[in-house]
Amino acid sequence: MKWRVDWSNAINPERVELVFANRNKEYGAYVIRKKYEKRVVSALLIALTGIVLAVAIPILINYLSKANFGSKDKMVDEVTLAEPPPIDKTTPPPPPVIPPPPVQQTIKFTPPVVVKDEEVQEPPPTQEEVKDVQVATKTQEGTAVVDLPPENPVVAEETTPFTIVEEMPTFPGGEEKMMGYLHDHIKYPQIAKENGITGRVYVKFVVDKEGKIKDATVLRGIGGGCDEEALRVIRTMPDWKPGKQNGRSVPVYFNLPINFSLK
Repeated sequence: MKWRVDWSNAINPERVELVFANRNKEYGAYVIRKKYEKRVVSALLIALTGIVLAVAIPILINYLSKANFGSKDKMVDEVTLAEPPPIDKTTPPPPPVIPPPPVQQTIKFTPPVVVKDEEVQEPPPTQEEVKDVQVATKTQEGTAVVDLPPENPVVAEETTPFTIVEEMPTFPGGEEKMMGYLHDHIKYPQIAKENGITGRVYVKFVVDKEGKIKDATVLRGIGGGCDEEALRVIRTMPDWKPGKQNGRSVPVYFNLPINFSLK
């Protein structure tokens, strides 16, 4: 490649020699311009080599994967199972086995006979002994009868509020509706306004299994009538969606911070 004499061409050899004629040619700019042509050719060759390899390697891999290197086909023995014997529908099924009835515990009852005390051989059973057994002519052990649980067991109703349940109680419409309700119904106490009282009142209450608010108390207050106003708004809330545990509605504790700020 031969560069034409063009002063606007920064890498023209003649211009490079002219620019750096009386200067230090060890300077980096001189080396960069001097070797520019060689580096462009080297970069082009490297790029072409990379493109050729990128195209050739997948083709080579695909060819090698399809080549047969003398591997023998695996012999698969087909196993044929014998057919099951036919079912004889003419023979009736055997009758169900009925377990024998449980042996009832009995106690031998000796008929009373008037004899002398020293001639008594076997005293009659007491009232406590014949309370839960049947009186018979001999004494024998019986099979214990196990009382089965009722078909519809009565589940004890939960009365103690839960702290965490699978499905926590929620205000009707969700948290956004609850914030709107508090904003619309809270009246800033006049004493708090005059004294510049601001902050958060933390209220704890119970949402029972019907969604009603009960036992509202202040965990941490700020005074100035804000605590009483927070309790008033909480107690006048509409019914919530109750919390659930194991698919049943249960009472749940709920903590709610109410913010009082002067704008």
